[in-house]
Formats: sequence, C-alpha cells, structure tokens
Amino acid sequence: MKAGESAAGANEGAALALLDECADHLLALFPETATSLGLDTGDRAPLRSQLTDRSEAGKRRIAEQVRADLERVTAFDATGLSDRTRTSLAVVKSAYTTALEGFALPYGDITVGSWRNTPYVVIQNVGAYLDIPRFLDSDHRIENAADAEAYLARLQSYARQLDGELGRIQAARETGLVPPSFLLDKATAQLALSIQGARQGGSLVESIDRRTKAIPGDWASRARAIAAQEIAPALERQLADLQAQRRVATGDPGIAARPQGEAFYRWALKASTTTTMTPDEIHELGRSELRDLHAQMDAILREIGYTTGSVGERMKALAEDPRYQFADGDEGRAEIMAFIDERLTWIRAQMPRAFNTVVNPNMEVRRLPPEEEPGAPGAYGGAGSIDGTIPGRYWINLRTTKLHSRYSLADLSFHEAIPGHIWEGEYSRSMPKIRTMLAFNAFSEGWALYAEQLADELGAYETDRVGRLGYLQSLAFRACRLVVDTGLHAKGWSREQGVRFFVDENGSNPLEVASEVDRYCSWPGQACGYKVGHTEINRQRQRAQQALGARYDLKAFNDTVVLGGNVPLDVLGQNVEAYIRSAK
Repeated sequence: MKAGESAAGANEGAALALLDECADHLLALFPETATSLGLDTGDRAPLRSQLTDRSEAGKRRIAEQVRADLERVTAFDATGLSDRTRTSLAVVKSAYTTALEGFALPYGDITVGSWRNTPYVVIQNVGAYLDIPRFLDSDHRIENAADAEAYLARLQSYARQLDGELGRIQAARETGLVPPSFLLDKATAQLALSIQGARQGGSLVESIDRRTKAIPGDWASRARAIAAQEIAPALERQLADLQAQRRVATGDPGIAARPQGEAFYRWALKASTTTTMTPDEIHELGRSELRDLHAQMDAILREIGYTTGSVGERMKALAEDPRYQFADGDEGRAEIMAFIDERLTWIRAQMPRAFNTVVNPNMEVRRLPPEEEPGAPGAYGGAGSIDGTIPGRYWINLRTTKLHSRYSLADLSFHEAIPGHIWEGEYSRSMPKIRTMLAFNAFSEGWALYAEQLADELGAYETDRVGRLGYLQSLAFRACRLVVDTGLHAKGWSREQGVRFFVDENGSNPLEVASEVDRYCSWPGQACGYKVGHTEINRQRQRAQQALGARYDLKAFNDTVVLGGNVPLDVLGQNVEAYIRSAK
C-alpha cells in the first residue's frame, strides 16, 4: 500500500470514528432512540433504564453537546474521504446547524435531525404523556427480570419528564407564548384521559403485566404504585397549567400571532424543507401544483360520470358513494386491515421492477392506541430497529372507519409502508449509526409521495381508475398543505379557512382535515416538507433523464436516492450528480 493510500485510509477511519462518537453522544441524550434502534445493549445497556431529560436543563445539555460535536465535524479535514463518508459528514453538519438555530429561539420543542419541531412543549399531539406510554409498550422489550426492572425505572423517569416539561411550559408562558384555545381543548381532554388511566393503572400497568407472566415478581403492583403515586400527580400538574393557559388563550391559529412567531416560522420552514424558500414562494408552489393535479383529476371524474361542479365538489360527492366506504364499527375496521394486507402483498411483489437493491422489511400493521387517535393523523409509519427485533410499524387510525375510503387507502398504505416510509428506512441500516438517527422531513416525506407515484407507475391503478383518483387526490392534498400551512402561519388565515380550503378545493374528508389543520397549528412548517421534497425528487429524476438519455435507468436512479440515505435536498442533488457522472 502506498503512503498516500495509507493516509487516506487512516483519515477515513478517523472520520467514521468521529461519526460514531457523535452517534453515541446523541444516544446518551436520547435513550429512547437507543431502544427503538435496538442499540441499548452491551456498554449501552444502562440506557434501557433511562428516558430523555425533557427539562430546560436537559434541553441546554443537548444544545451544548450538539454545538461541541458540530465544531469537531466542521473542523475535520475531508481530504481523501469516500463519497459516502463525506456525505455523512455533510448530513451531520446540516442537521446540527439547523438544530442549533432552533435552540437559539426563545421557546419550542426542538429536535436534532428529526421532523417534529413545535413551539409547544405539550399540546394535543406533542408531549411525554403521548410518547412514553406508546414507546414503553411497543419498543421497550421485556424478556427477563432486568428488562422489567428497566421498565419500572423508566416509569419513574416518565414522572420526572412530565415535571421537566411543566417547567418549560411555564417558562414559555412567561415569554407570552400560549397555544391556540382549540388545541388546548384537545390537549386537556386527552390529559384527563391519561390521568384516569394512570390512577387506575391503565396501559402502563397492563403492558408490563401482560409481558411478565413467566417472570417471577410483583411487577404489576409495583407499576401500579408508580403510576398512581408519581405519574398521575405529575399529569395533574400539567393539566392544571394547561387549564390556566386556556383561560387566557385566543383562537388565533398561527405562530405569527405569537411573540417572535415570524422568526420561529422562518426557521421551522427551513428545518422542514431543507431549503430557504419563503412562505410566499411555498404558498404559490402549492397553488400551481394544485391546478396541475386538479386538471388530471377532472379528466378521470368526467370518465366515471361526475361532470358538474368543481373538482372539490365532485370529490365530496364521490366520498359519499357507499361503494367506496367501509362498514361502520369493528366490521369495517376488519375490512380495512384486510384491504391493507392485500395491497401490501401486491406491492411487495413489484419491488424488483423498481429497484436493483431490494430490501425485505420486517413490518406490521397496528391500530393506534385509542387515547392517541383523537389528535392523530389518519396513519403514520416508520422503520423498525437495526437488529430487526422491533418491526417497522404502520400505525392506522381507526377511531372511525369514515377516516378511510376504498379509493384512498391503497395509496395511504404505499406512502406509509412499501415503498414508502418503512421501505426507505431499511436502506439506512448499513450506514453509520448517526445516519440512522438523523432524518430530514423533506426527504422522508418527499420519498413517501414519490413512493405513491412509483406504485402508480408500476400499475397499482391499471384496472382501478377511481383508485388512481385517490392517488391524485393525495398529491393534491399535499399541495393544499403548502397553501394552508403558509396561510395559517404567514397570511393570517383562521382555522376555519384552513379546513374549508381542503374541503372546498380538494373534496377532502372534513373529519380528517380538522385534525390535519390542528396538527399544522402545533407543528408549524412540518406540512410543507412533503410536496417540496416530492417536487425536488422528480426534478432530479428529470435532470438525470435529460443528461443520460438512453443510459438513464429508473432502477439505478431509485437506488441512488435510497442508498444515499436520508439527506437534505442539496445533498440529494449532489448524490444524483454523482450518479449522472458514473452512468456517463
């Protein structure tokens, strides 16, 4: 080996070691992530008994660690590194820089390389009261007495988390930040249910009781004591504070109506889209794409006999057609689960036509916990642990079967599962640990929309024109999001205007979009990542087609996107440029 090659190899090893150190630092700060990824073993086994510190002091420690590691990554000499490792350093720099800009804001629950950034520490879809019960039941494994003890330790940490959040809620209120009244109404109702459950034991006790039948010990009674004596009082303290906020809250939905709201929204859009697009630019992109999609929808609607009224009016009429509805109650819930299973079986078989590198996701479809359903979207999904012990999960909201229709459910399943979120997440498993932990909303959600497009291109709707209408309505729905999110947060729209835009323009289900609009109010900017990311992936595909002509290959392009991992959109462009060079 030549001296230059030896030095380059050493530098590559040093870069990978630095990336692993960054990952270990984040895992120590976010023990739940270590468990969810199956990394809470060996030297990291103590993390299985811990939860993230959600207090103001905990937030400061996260920011300090991110700042220190960003300085190390920025100073690292990238000379001679492989493209893959250079990309990983660029991804860390982007995620950490954006996170630090968020931590500099006067309030907010700011993530490091994730999608759920919000000004509100606890609200109808944010907070430990929602996250931790689900996490403990679905991700915290209990296989022996040590695992059960770790579960109990986490229950006690959960109570401390709640009080840590309470301090941040109160500090934010001192800056003048009070959430919209209608969000507080949902949050207080949900917290009341959580308190009732904790007082009675509820899911926190049921989960450990169910999974320790063969493990000697008084696990359920110990869990019940913690839930009633520590967790319930902490939940009650949060509820009392939110009730006090409700007494002074207004119905203004947008962050711009709140102190330093314009600055928060500018940052939130940057974090969500990984671009510097302005609210006006995003608003106009949404309106433009909506016009194009509605033109395609109009043609199909005319084919099937819906000829009068706007596209939105005709889609509302279609939604009322009993041929496309599921039965009410548990019968319809069973129909929905069977429908999803059939469509996912079909799409799995098509994947070798779209990818050279084919994965086989370990996954399951599960109903959302009923206490989470009122504030949750229609569905969401994500990949499982690195070691495969925790499957990828497609969570479906079944509070009412009217949330879903026979012409839209297939597309939703392609988005959340295959070849969408769960499928895409499988490709990151061979990357440095830090890359499995950092995700960019525009890429994640842009890919999931592109996955819907791939299903269409692979023939999902060849004999189902109404199903293709559901797919186009899904894309149009995401275009509407660009309009509504910027309308709420930058143009003074009311909550009712946001809901009405979806219903009138796109014929969306009013039950679904009411929760959607509330979600945009609590997660400013997040809804804009979807269509911005999808548009950019298609722009890069067109660029590759034009540059390569006959040498362009769809499977090679798709591999380029997913094998490059979850990246900011500018890094995606660099990866596609490298594919173009190699294909030439």
